[in-house]
Amino acid sequence: MYSALWRVLPGPWWLRVVLLLVLAAAILFALVTWVFPFVDSFVDSPNVTVGSS
Repeated sequence: MYSALWRVLPGPWWLRVVLLLVLAAAILFALVTWVFPFVDSFVDSPNVTVGSS
């Protein structure tokens, strides 16, 4: 999969690395902005207190 992605990207190796970093940042931004909050609405997280005796 990674080799296929590497072959599809245009330019020399340094431009491919920059494009992959930008692509990874865009995917991470989309996950944090839209996907994780959407999934959080379906997951019931327990109320945990730290240090209570």
